[in-house]
Amino acid sequence: MFNWMKTAVLMAAIVGLFGVVGSWLGGSQGLVLALIFAGVMNIGAYWFSDSLVLRMYDAREVDMSTAPEFVGMVQDLAQQAGLPMPRVYIIQEDAPNAFATGRDYEHAAVAATTGLLRLLSAREVRGVMAHELAHVKHRDTLISTISATMAGAISALANFAMFFGGRDSEGKPANPVVSILVMILAPLAASLIQMAISRAREFEADRGGAELCQDPLALADALTKLDHYAKGTLFQAAEAHPETAQMMIMNPLSGAGLAGLFSTHPSTEERVARLQALAGSMRA
Repeated sequence: MFNWMKTAVLMAAIVGLFGVVGSWLGGSQGLVLALIFAGVMNIGAYWFSDSLVLRMYDAREVDMSTAPEFVGMVQDLAQQAGLPMPRVYIIQEDAPNAFATGRDYEHAAVAATTGLLRLLSAREVRGVMAHELAHVKHRDTLISTISATMAGAISALANFAMFFGGRDSEGKPANPVVSILVMILAPLAASLIQMAISRAREFEADRGGAELCQDPLALADALTKLDHYAKGTLFQAAEAHPETAQMMIMNPLSGAGLAGLFSTHPSTEERVARLQALAGSMRA
């Protein structure tokens, strides 16, 4: 419940920030134009984000005839979650990772890399896919799309302002120092909010996935393996498409300390600790 409240507050914050930037750019008219701009971007993301990201990773759709064990596992978990069967994809990529996408239950898709299917045991893969279906059940794929689109729109507005400057409430040119600060700080603030939303949703998906497969330690063991792999090699796909990092089961590009504010995922240590605590409470 806390993470859902946190997500709601953060979503309100990024919408509010968007309104502030729009108003600064052109007063009340700028606000209206900014909202129209955001609306167009969100509509496009809502309808096409899933197909775009699957094409980006050259994902191949599979079924019971081409990947019976993997598809059967997803089908079983979807039934337990009370979800329609999502489309299932495999990505030819050595780096182990997985993600969910789609605007709603009926248009959901889950994908895993060949590297993940090789690295993890069947039990651990089940834990990972339960995590991804929890994202679908919680509608995180839509939340992450909207937050990423809003953050991108704020950055676009700030870049636009570099050429035309801002306006105060009376339509006069804004203070140039204030303009420079807005151009720098608004996209930064939007990114921080977007990352915070993503981290909150990851905790919820961990909990939901663990409860779905009734084996929190399966996901904990999978995350430990993935973290070990990430520290020992490079994730080529994630580096090629950092804009999709928040969708993955783990973001190998995240940092610690202050850099963690820009991470799309919580630390693996904290995620594993929470899953271990959940396993203990389920046994009690």
